[in-house]
Amino acid sequence: MTTRLTLSIDAMGGDNAPDMVIDGVEAAAKQNPELRFLLFGDETRLNEMLQSHPAALASSVVRHAPDVIGSGDKPAVALRGGRQSSMRLAINAVGDGEADAVISAGNTGALMAIAKFVLKTLPGIDRPAIATFFPTMRSQSVMLDLGANIECDANNLMQFAVMGEVFARNVLNCEHPSVGILNVGAENLKGNKEVRDAAEMLQQTHLPIHFHGFVEGDDIAKGTVDVIVTDGFTGNIALKTAEGMASMFGFFLRSALTSSIFGKIGALIARPALLKFKAKFDPRLYNGAMFVGLNGICVKSHGGTDGFGFANAIGVAVNLVRNNFNEGIKEDCAQLLEDRDAAILAAGEGDTDNSEAAAG
Repeated sequence: MTTRLTLSIDAMGGDNAPDMVIDGVEAAAKQNPELRFLLFGDETRLNEMLQSHPAALASSVVRHAPDVIGSGDKPAVALRGGRQSSMRLAINAVGDGEADAVISAGNTGALMAIAKFVLKTLPGIDRPAIATFFPTMRSQSVMLDLGANIECDANNLMQFAVMGEVFARNVLNCEHPSVGILNVGAENLKGNKEVRDAAEMLQQTHLPIHFHGFVEGDDIAKGTVDVIVTDGFTGNIALKTAEGMASMFGFFLRSALTSSIFGKIGALIARPALLKFKAKFDPRLYNGAMFVGLNGICVKSHGGTDGFGFANAIGVAVNLVRNNFNEGIKEDCAQLLEDRDAAILAAGEGDTDNSEAAAG
């Protein structure tokens, strides 16, 4: 029997909220009738909308939130002044144990700041990271960080590798996921000190992580590894570049197929294959970035998505909860801490031996 889950929803976050949020909840409720939703937002407006969404109405409880955090609000301002916002109250529900996960399409910076303040980080994790998965030539890969941490040291990258590996195992169903660090070259001497030190740490860890080594930008789409680890500055640029290239490819393809009568005939003949191609690269299918490393499940939906995309973000949250994602991170981080303490102890013993030898 499937365990009933309660999901907390920021119903006012996103470009097209609350309409697309309610459409997404309706779709998710139809697909998973055992789900229950706490909807935070304008009580009057939400109750009116639910009347035309029977599945969402049957599975939802509306909680009034008088304020909304805007897309342009600074994270620090949102954290201090948004205590009665739909986003803050939705996150509080997870922190208070009322809900199993929170989903929002609102301001990314504000969501990260508030979630980190309310939920705190998991033991052994210094900084949470933003992670998402996307299609590759092989299957699917997960990449992190995508913008939460502009600068990262080797320990941060190591933690990202652990969290990404757990995600690939438990959500993407990779039995032995491979992990790579994004770099300017595959050779061991390439890159800055942070990525080289992180690579050395991954090679020496006692965790059963299959470390592939360094990967380059073209390896992302190839699917060379299942987990791509990088700092938030590089990861965000790589993600936006990939999105832009996909849009450009679609634009040129449409132009070629509609520029002449022969192109239109070819498009008509190839229509089933083109529809399959379109579905494979529909960004709504991959909507739902995870804030990994928090002591609670928090999923960020794209602000400009529709109900179908928001329903997929809800599905990501459900998968994370049902696969005990955070428990897997806790176990691996405990091993990381043991490795670190052992290294410190070994270094201390080495210093003692050197001192004794010098004294003798």
